[in-house]
Amino acid sequence: MLAGHYPTSQMVRTSASLQLYSQAFAGGLWNSCSTPRPSYKLLLSAQLGTSLLAMTIRLRSSCRVGSLPSLHKLLSHAKKAIRKESCWTISNITAGNREQIQEVINNGLIPPVIHLLQTADFDIKKEAAWAISNATSGGSPQQVEYLVENNCINPLVDLLSVSDAKIIGVALEALENILKVGKDKQQENGLADNPVATRVEQADGLQKIEALQEDPNEDVYQKAMKILENYFPLEDEDADIGEVAGANQFQFGAQVPTGGFSFGS
Repeated sequence: MLAGHYPTSQMVRTSASLQLYSQAFAGGLWNSCSTPRPSYKLLLSAQLGTSLLAMTIRLRSSCRVGSLPSLHKLLSHAKKAIRKESCWTISNITAGNREQIQEVINNGLIPPVIHLLQTADFDIKKEAAWAISNATSGGSPQQVEYLVENNCINPLVDLLSVSDAKIIGVALEALENILKVGKDKQQENGLADNPVATRVEQADGLQKIEALQEDPNEDVYQKAMKILENYFPLEDEDADIGEVAGANQFQFGAQVPTGGFSFGS
């Protein structure tokens, strides 16, 4: 698998390659996916998986010239490899700035990506998870709320039970980003609870995050602990016990008669 999911500065490519794929993109290769010829679709799939198409999209802002609607079609393509590489491409777009994330939203790509995150095979889910996690990382509070409204929390929570530590980490990062937006909203509006924390709990997320305290992977453990400490703090049980004890002491003292207890008849 080629490098992906990360900002452009972390992808080392040659200017010749950029020029090659930029010309291919501008020449209509992408739009050929709307034609009935399978060979073009396979060629597009190869470009998606082995080229710099995602980086070119960001560098040239190609998402403004009609490419993303075509990508929407590829997310439901019959071929698994094309659906997977389409999610990979979107993950690289959502690793960009808020304007580019908004283009993904405006073109209706978030609902099908979340659908794949929830229902697809695991190798597709991994790419979809990166797409959503990147959007939570660089998106505005309104954009993150849009992800929540499209039910991204449940499939992210489901990923906390997989055996891939890297993807568990991706899901934890996304949930932490979403929880932060919820906490900010709680404070701004004077809410009693973090609305996102409530949703995570309803999806059994708290239980799964608590279980990750026993995970052998240090990175997973640290991320889980950070979420628990910042968004699901334990109640001060010692203080509660002290309050109960103090109340009981007062109650017992108040019940002592002036002349002491009488045990005789």
